[in-house]
Amino acid sequence: MAAPPPEPAGAGLEELEGLALDTVIAKAGASHAVALACASKRLRDAAGDDALWRRFCADDLGLRGDAPLDPDGRPLPSFKDAYKVWMESFGMYPLPLVRRVKNFWASLKSWLSENFPEALKTLNKGVSEAQIQSAEDDLGFKLPMPTKLLYRFCNGQLPCSEDHGENVRMAPLGIIGGYVFYDHCVNVHLSPLEQIVEETKEFYREYNGQGVSNIKKLLLVATSWYRPKTFLLNCSDGELYVGTINLQDGEMLPCVPKSLIRPTNSDMPQDGLLLWLEEHLRRLQNGMIKTRMRKTSRYISLFPEAAPSCTSAMTNGVKVVRASAVFAPEHPESWQSGAKCMYAYSIRLSVPEACMLGGVYYSSCQLYSRHWIIRWRDQVVSDVNGEGVIGKYPLLTPGQEEFVYESCTPLPDSPGSVEGSFTFVPGKLSRPEGKSFEVTVAPFPLEMPEYIF
Repeated sequence: MAAPPPEPAGAGLEELEGLALDTVIAKAGASHAVALACASKRLRDAAGDDALWRRFCADDLGLRGDAPLDPDGRPLPSFKDAYKVWMESFGMYPLPLVRRVKNFWASLKSWLSENFPEALKTLNKGVSEAQIQSAEDDLGFKLPMPTKLLYRFCNGQLPCSEDHGENVRMAPLGIIGGYVFYDHCVNVHLSPLEQIVEETKEFYREYNGQGVSNIKKLLLVATSWYRPKTFLLNCSDGELYVGTINLQDGEMLPCVPKSLIRPTNSDMPQDGLLLWLEEHLRRLQNGMIKTRMRKTSRYISLFPEAAPSCTSAMTNGVKVVRASAVFAPEHPESWQSGAKCMYAYSIRLSVPEACMLGGVYYSSCQLYSRHWIIRWRDQVVSDVNGEGVIGKYPLLTPGQEEFVYESCTPLPDSPGSVEGSFTFVPGKLSRPEGKSFEVTVAPFPLEMPEYIF
């Protein structure tokens, strides 16, 4: 006996009405809604409800707003049109990954808009799929899927300009940020695709035959506009590395935990670059790192400003705040004389209200000397006493801006720590108003971080 002919699509739904029908179509998803629209006029009308497509836009693509927009932010007639346009642009990627990358860029731009609008203006419009393909053809290898999507939504930051004055203005505006100590200044920008291609090819030409050039499919994704600091994405396995001072010999350090990288996962692939940028965003959002002023320019400072990486202490009204360190593998003194780790550290001093000693308030106090104890694996490797800090003797008064200074220290390896004290004199060094006193510097760690920026 022959089997009965199959029922046409949507035959059982013809009996449903109102909310029940809307709920079924919504749960069926966008592709099934398109199929149902072909079954009958009634189902076509139900499946064409723009409120339904607004929900599909939100659930599948993370498009949450009152107006339907295309990927470039231009208005469209309906959410159904928006869904179609977005799928034409990004349907070749897993939708959960599209939503994740889109949300990352939206969140970063929101933070920059509120906290660092100067840097927001340096972000480029995303590239097309054709531009990605052209870059891959030029390089001779494929980019990881998450990296492709990152650049589809935003093509990094503005490239270097031939105008020297413009470069000086742009240099501190890296969205990754950096640090300064002595004459060593780092500020990392996320490179645009065209710069990545040119610098990657130049990188292989420069290091032809040397250790690092033997590693194929490396991509230079971020660089510092000051002292050299280079981040390289291995497009074979999705790992992100930072070059050390001996980069030409192939010395690189992983920037993200390897266990998190899934470059070929079909549902939610994630490479080192995506994980690195997401962690950076988390640190910006939770206040672990913030913007600081250097001379007349603002920049993202990578010195941590929250526990446990940052410590603070108060002694007699003098506050040592945000004592913290940053790993600096690119420093010239790194990896020399047995010192495999170089750390930059930042110390900030202030008198929030008043300097008080023995129940007596003083209108000011001045730093006279410092005492540092640096440990490596519980061994004291440096115990230093000296006058001033970086040749200065800061005078602190209540309510004034913090005195900030940065320095550095090498270690044979990780982990380590720094602690110590400052000697202050009430009043001024030229006219002391009381006995000198010690201000404690709470120990802060020197550790090889899981994420290197």
